[in-house]
Amino acid sequence: MKTETKYFGEITYEPDELLTFPNGLYGFEDEHSFLLLPFAENGTLFSLQSVQTPQLAFILMDPFSLDGSYAPILREEELRFLKVERSENLFYYVMCVVKEPVPESTVNMRCPVAINDDRTALQVILEDTSWHMRHRLSEFGRAEDKEVPSC
Repeated sequence: MKTETKYFGEITYEPDELLTFPNGLYGFEDEHSFLLLPFAENGTLFSLQSVQTPQLAFILMDPFSLDGSYAPILREEELRFLKVERSENLFYYVMCVVKEPVPESTVNMRCPVAINDDRTALQVILEDTSWHMRHRLSEFGRAEDKEVPSC
């Protein structure tokens, strides 16, 4: 299949590469099918590209590359929805708002995207109040070293 993307132009993908968000994303409840596209091989930065709306793409980062102590704990109903028994059985990404200069960019560590093995995804709000919706990249060390694309 083919789709137009915000950052990569037209790409070809297989249906089994799709991430399915049955509930959509916060503020985008009607968007259900996305592709997770890396900006670089073995990188920690991704584009969460809608296949329904070519100009809708979110910048995601691997939260564990920012803070190794990050350990999201989901509620029981979220775990059931994602068909897993433990939060550790999921993959996590956090949304990034890109700013200039790059160290001023922010990541939302409070509302990660959780993905299970069957590619069902859910954006959650963590009960852990030590994580916020707008952590500056500069809080995590050398933010100028992070590869953040321009929008």
